[in-house]
Amino acid sequence: KNPNSLAFNQKSKRAKMSSVQYINSKADVLRKYQALAMNINASKGLQEVMRSNLGPKGTLKMLVGGAGQIKITKDGSILLHEMQIQHPTASMIARAATAQDDIVGDGTTSNVLLIGELLRQAERLIVENVHPRIISEGYEKARAHCLQVLEKMKVIPKELDKSVLMNVARTALSTKLHPEMANLLVEIVVDAIEIIRIEDKPIDLFMVEIMHMPHRLGSETKLIRGLVLDHGTRHAGMPSKLKNCYIFTCNISLEYEKTEVNSGFYYSTAEQREKLAASERKFTDIACQKIIELKKKVCDGTDKNFVIINQKGIDPLSLEMFAREGIMALRRAKRRNMERLTLACGGTAVNSVEDLTPEDLGWADSVWETELGEEKFTFVEGVKNPRSCSILIKGPNDHTIAMIKDAIRDGLRAIKNTYDDKGYVPGAGSFEINCYNSLQKYKDEVQGKVKLGIEAFAEAMLIIPKTLASNSGFDIQDSIINFIDEAKKKEANVGLDITNADNFINPETQGILDNYGVKKQFLNVAPLLAEQLLLVDEVMRAGKKMGGHGAGSGMGGMPGGMPGMGGM
Repeated sequence: KNPNSLAFNQKSKRAKMSSVQYINSKADVLRKYQALAMNINASKGLQEVMRSNLGPKGTLKMLVGGAGQIKITKDGSILLHEMQIQHPTASMIARAATAQDDIVGDGTTSNVLLIGELLRQAERLIVENVHPRIISEGYEKARAHCLQVLEKMKVIPKELDKSVLMNVARTALSTKLHPEMANLLVEIVVDAIEIIRIEDKPIDLFMVEIMHMPHRLGSETKLIRGLVLDHGTRHAGMPSKLKNCYIFTCNISLEYEKTEVNSGFYYSTAEQREKLAASERKFTDIACQKIIELKKKVCDGTDKNFVIINQKGIDPLSLEMFAREGIMALRRAKRRNMERLTLACGGTAVNSVEDLTPEDLGWADSVWETELGEEKFTFVEGVKNPRSCSILIKGPNDHTIAMIKDAIRDGLRAIKNTYDDKGYVPGAGSFEINCYNSLQKYKDEVQGKVKLGIEAFAEAMLIIPKTLASNSGFDIQDSIINFIDEAKKKEANVGLDITNADNFINPETQGILDNYGVKKQFLNVAPLLAEQLLLVDEVMRAGKKMGGHGAGSGMGGMPGGMPGMGGM
């Protein structure tokens, strides 16, 4: 044997070993193209799962839990939260996309699609020996250019009137629900935001209480200009429905409390026992009497009524006193309801019965309670100048209620974003097509190989209109070619008509409006993550808690183009 060739073989064998394997012989390692292939295949796999959900014509996914729970949805955020994703790259993409949903409330599916398409376009260039760093630089330049296009496309109206807000809400909700259900919820979410909004102050969405009743149909969901409490009175003699009500909101203990120290009281006659029992309740009775006196002061001789909503307890004897006076009293109200009550009804939440005045009271036109099975619900309606409200969701089953609740949250966020951005962006794929056309011009101004990355980014931006066309049942190539040509001809924004393959629309006149903040976040999240994944040239599983598996056992939880590590 030639000693020189033997030395060369040993050297090449050592070169194949990763540096981390010298430190940890049990480490699993993927090098260069294997690492890239793993990341690209993971992103493409997640993209294939999500792409059929995009847009108003997107399909639904049924998620079945381990105990047989069913959830039907096409909301990307819900899917990524509920799905069990084991692949580390796919899990990272899912976390990045759901982080966007947490910040702006929409754009999850678009993020996953763009990340997958950016890596798919990069794969084509890498096969032709273009270095990932060059592609990454091209992506960065293209991203910055797309942000400039977004700024130019942003529409800032003089006034955000109700029609604009309803169009924004309709665009967001129609991608989550059936059109009839979406149209019903549009006015509800817009009115809810109008109620809680205060000029020159940030909108607090927690002031919109979302309640649900497993009852009747989802189409009976409605906005309550007041509050819905998920409990009722606890005394049979109390009225269940009152009109023209003063609302007394308090946090006062109206029940007998035992002493904190151990003490004994002794009596020798029945009279002494009666006096002792009376003195024990004296403090509570005085508090109840003061509230009753306030009620008499404001209600006697009028058609007004009195309602007490207390955060602390009210014992049976106190309830009996109130019932005799025709007062409706609710005890142990939730703290979040107490905060909203004064915003909805007015008045002041009091912690003491001293110095009570009529100014402490709120007002509601009607307070009534209803029973549903074993549960009671109390409605406080007809309030003056409310700064809080409730959306009451009805539905025949849990998954219908969950789907409506998730859609309402997204609708509320869409309206809030419009106020925060003070504008909107035309939808229906017009932004992505404008980015594509603008990037095709921009790449001619750039020198060197970087323009390959810019061209790949432009092609990747077409994934949104392509998917919208595909989900609408159109021929993708015909639709996109005609769409690009139409956008070049017209100076106005052009959008895809999902009802007619041969027709194109003006998104603004058709009321298809997207959130500026969602598009901006979408451009800041997806390309950056795609760039990071492209620059990964080695994937190691060499953590301290990796267990006692040998290096040939393969990387568990890394499927998709990575069959194992034994052959490395």
